[in-house]
Amino acid sequence: MASEPMSIGSSAQDPPPVPEATSQEPKYGGHTRFELELEFVQALGNPEYVNYLASRKFLQNPAFVAYLDYLQYWTRPPYLQYITYPTSCLKMLELLQVERFRKDILSPNLTHALVTEGMKAAVEWHRESLS
Repeated sequence: MASEPMSIGSSAQDPPPVPEATSQEPKYGGHTRFELELEFVQALGNPEYVNYLASRKFLQNPAFVAYLDYLQYWTRPPYLQYITYPTSCLKMLELLQVERFRKDILSPNLTHALVTEGMKAAVEWHRESLS
């Protein structure tokens, strides 16, 4: 199925339809826009990946920053229910809206602190779920 290529400039579009309505949605490399954006938002939960994006100067690109703003739709139903670990992903998406954070995430110390904080939160959640 022929379609327009997806780009960072696609942020001016409406959010993709939820999976129940994607049967006619164009595919990009075999995946729907919904699937690609979900995977990317979930990847943002990894501070090391966000540090990588910063090190490659993606977080300085105004079009990419606009794309991150566009992805805010994941914070609302019905999209929110599809995120496996919403706390870390959506917190990072929120932090990435702040210019100072987009600069600070280049610091290995901050990246390490966020990874450590995430591991502590996961251990605490696991302990609470066993109780």
